[in-house]
Amino acid sequence: MNLAIETEREDDGRWIAEVTQLPGVMVYGATRDEAIARVKALALRVLADRLEHGEVVPEAEEVFSIGA
Repeated sequence: MNLAIETEREDDGRWIAEVTQLPGVMVYGATRDEAIARVKALALRVLADRLEHGEVVPEAEEVFSIGA
């Protein structure tokens, strides 16, 4: 699983970070590092929410293996 994070600095100095593979996973931060940390946390929350609701989460296929 490799979710790419894109960052950009806004005109007002804030940083925005986004995981484009997960719609709506976009956050602001005062620094680039803060924005990256926050978007990682949000992406994990979104994936967990999908799993809890029984949705297929292809991004998690490489993370888990189910034994016999």
